[in-house]
Order: sequence, then C-alpha cells, then structure tokens
Amino acid sequence: MKIIVTGAAGFIGANNVKALNQHGETDIVAVDNLTQADKFRNLVDCEIADYLDKADFIDRVRRRAMPAPAVVFHQGACSDTMETDGRYMLENNYRYTLELFEWCQQARVPFIYASSAAVYGLSPAFTEDRANEQPLNVYGYSKFLFDQVLRQRLGTLTAPVIGLRYFNVYGPRESHKARMASVAFHHVNQFRAEGRVRLFEGSHGYAHGEQRRDFIHVDDVAAVNLFFWDKPTTGIYNLGTGRAQSFNDVALTVVNTLREASGHAPLPLAQAVAQKLIEYIPFPEALRGKYQAFTQADPTRLRAAGYAAPMMTVEQGTAAYVRWLLAQTG
Repeated sequence: MKIIVTGAAGFIGANNVKALNQHGETDIVAVDNLTQADKFRNLVDCEIADYLDKADFIDRVRRRAMPAPAVVFHQGACSDTMETDGRYMLENNYRYTLELFEWCQQARVPFIYASSAAVYGLSPAFTEDRANEQPLNVYGYSKFLFDQVLRQRLGTLTAPVIGLRYFNVYGPRESHKARMASVAFHHVNQFRAEGRVRLFEGSHGYAHGEQRRDFIHVDDVAAVNLFFWDKPTTGIYNLGTGRAQSFNDVALTVVNTLREASGHAPLPLAQAVAQKLIEYIPFPEALRGKYQAFTQADPTRLRAAGYAAPMMTVEQGTAAYVRWLLAQTG
C-alpha cells in the first residue's frame, strides 16, 4: 500500500510525511522538485519508500505508468502570494492539480489536496460559499479555480476528494520558505538578531499590532489531513482554528518563550512594548487594499465531518514552535 505525498520536501508536505510515520506508515512516495536543494533537510528524519522528481512523477501520471496508490496527499504548489507570473502559477497550481485529480478519479483513489484561505481575499465572511470568494492574487485564484472544478464534479465522482483551505499555517520545517515563512518564524529571527520584534501600527480600524489572523499550527493541519484519509468525506473544508488572534499575541509569545530560554520572567504586552522588545512600524502604503487584516475560519463543516480534536492556541503552538527552533539551532 503506497501513499503519495506531493510537495513532500516542503513545509506542510514534510509535516504530512512525518505525521504518517508517527502513525506507522512508511510506504510513502515523496514527490517534489529539489531545485532548491536544501529542502531535503525537511525529510532527513522521515521514513519514505521512494522519492520522485515532480516532472518525472507527472510524466508517469500522464502515461498512466504510475501504480495506483492508496491515497494521494497533494500538498505541492507555489504558495508565494507575491508571484506575478500568472502562466506559471496556473500551470503549477491549477493544471497540475487537475491532472492528478483526473488520474485519481480514473484509478478510484482518494485525493486530499491543499486549497487556501487566500480564496476569500478581503471578504468579511469565511464560510465555504461561492459568494465569499474574492481572491486578491493569482495564487488565491489558482486555488479558487480547482475548488470550482470540484464543485462542478461533485455528482459524478468515483472516489473521495477533500479540499482543505489552509489559513495561516506556522510551525517546524518552514525555514526554506524565506519571506513567505510564517510571522512566528520571522519574529524569532528578528528577536535573536536585533533584540526586538517589529509589527505594523494600527490599520483597518485595529490598534497597533491588533490585526488578527487565524493562526494554525502545522501539527493540527497534518492531523486533519490524516483524519480525512481515515474518514474520507468529500467536500471543501476550512482548515483553521476558528479563533482569530492578534499579531501581538504571536509576538509576545515569541518574546516570552525566548526570554524563558534565557532564564527571564515573562512580560505583559505593555511592558514588552515599553522595553522596546516589541516595536510598531508604519503600515506600508503598498499593502493598502491588498492586506487581510482579519481572518477567522468558520469550522462548522470540518466539525460536522467528525473532526473533534482541539487545536492549539497561538500561545500553545507558538511556544512549542519556538522551543523546536531553539532545539534545532541552539
């Protein structure tokens, strides 16, 4: 029984592989593009049966020369929301996903794929409904397009298909993402390099650092992926905590966890700001009209599908992540 994980050396893909290992699964074909060679580090502590380059894999799929697996976890994509090459984005994210979907349908293989909360854009509502979907960039549009295909095909599917709309994911194995890594990752690096964390001043009606996102730890993301393999219920699901928390919450947890590692007591937000451990910078004009100041997944469909496990708060997840980073780097 082989399991295929695309984007396996990437952030969510590698955590998907690790979670499978922790559940006793090692017969895994890891698919990725290692042009960025350092991503291999994400798989060093994982057990896999084989590795295939993305181009080799899709060629085998097109020729129907790839044996049918038990399940496909399709995590591979370009997730750079600043990417401006629309032809590349649609080929890499939309067309590639469509080809895998068609193959899985023909082989009657469950297909679990990464969608994104980017499909909502500046919508004030985050329910899996067409009326709420207003992508702001071609990345969000590439994810939106395939979600629409799934909706059109719901009545004719031969195997389960699950789309998971990831909100703001953070956690281990994301360092290769550089500027697209999570705010928690960047806050750790800022504080260790400069002794402070920088946040945006107030905007969109929010006070300094109080813009809010639905931050979800990658362990929770991996757990939901495995849940849907065990209990496949076709549909598109938000994958967030359902709890918006502020950037101040993230920054303060980073600061206090790093202080804890140095033997210092935690500080309340006001004191961290007074000591210039957290500083606020002007909101960039270039982001006006393009910035999600608030996201919060509506988890109703996810919970109705049977996923009942609690998800980490920002304080729990960020502290665990900072300690993991310290263990890796010292």
